[in-house]
Amino acid sequence: MSNCFTHINADGNAHMVDVTEKNITEREARAEAFIDMASSTLEMIMSGSHHKGDVFATARIAGIQAAKKTSDLIPLCHPLMLTKVEVDLEAQPELNRVRITSLCKLSGKTGVEMEALTAASVAALTIYDMCKAVQKDMIISQVRLLEKRGGKSGHFQAED
Repeated sequence: MSNCFTHINADGNAHMVDVTEKNITEREARAEAFIDMASSTLEMIMSGSHHKGDVFATARIAGIQAAKKTSDLIPLCHPLMLTKVEVDLEAQPELNRVRITSLCKLSGKTGVEMEALTAASVAALTIYDMCKAVQKDMIISQVRLLEKRGGKSGHFQAED
C-alpha cells in the first residue's frame, strides 16, 4: 500500500521513515513566526528596559536550542547534525509585532523544515514567556515554512 503520508506504514501505523538509502545532500529551510503585542510592550523590548533582560537575545538562544532538540519534541523526526542555525528577530513597530525568521542547514539524508519551524515557534514562545507579566494577550501567529532546498522534493518557496 503506497500513500503520500511517509510516516504511516503499509499497516497504517506511525513509524520513523527509513532514510538509510537516501543520498546525503545539502539541505536548508527557512521559517517565520510573528508575535503581536501592545505598542508599549514592544517599546519595552526595543528599549531594553525589560526587567528580565534582553528579550531578543534570550529568544534567539531559545530558538537555536529548540532547533537542535527538535527530534526530542516531534516524535518521528530524525536527530540531525545541524551545521547552521540562525534566528533573527525584527521589531515591526508600525504593526505592533515582532517577526521571527529562522534558517537551518545541514548535509544529510533528511530535511530541516521541522527544525526551522521549531526554532521560529520557540523563539516566539520565549518572547511570550518573558513578557507575559506585562501583557497576557499577545498573539503568536503565521508560523510557516518560507523555503526549503535540497533533497528529492527539490526547492519549495512560499508565496507572499
